[in-house]
Amino acid sequence: MYHFLSGFTSKVAGTEKGVTEPEPTFSTCFGAPFMPRRPEVYGDLLRQKIARHGATCWLVNTGWTGGAYGVGSRMPIRSTRLLLTAALDGSLNDATFRKDPNFGFEVPLQVEGVAEVLLDPRRTWPVNEEYDAQARKLVNMFAENFAQYVPFIDEDVKAAAIG
Repeated sequence: MYHFLSGFTSKVAGTEKGVTEPEPTFSTCFGAPFMPRRPEVYGDLLRQKIARHGATCWLVNTGWTGGAYGVGSRMPIRSTRLLLTAALDGSLNDATFRKDPNFGFEVPLQVEGVAEVLLDPRRTWPVNEEYDAQARKLVNMFAENFAQYVPFIDEDVKAAAIG
């Protein structure tokens, strides 16, 4: 719910006028301009459907790794496809996981065919302290953005947002 409502993405060159390098942004439910109701309505609908159908949800980083723009690179499309395949065929359910220290979600330690370093983004950056600073910045961006939803959401989602 936290990540769905947040809708974190990036504006990228070629898809946004005047954008020359990736710009992090939030687009509620990953489609803010097309959502006529309050975001929490869509969040509750998602929650109901997950519960009714027993769905498992995964976040997949299709963005950047290995450093800031100009240093790092886009996530390899092959790795993204392998992660999606593992999620869809159910094999990701059998993985061993670690807890992400910044957001608290579970991250697989291994996925067949995916370089293990990609599953621990801090290890992809040449300078760990630069990753840590960027991660703190990202966590703060999420918190500031999510504050708009706090008066309208259930306690369990608030708990996930606050940590």
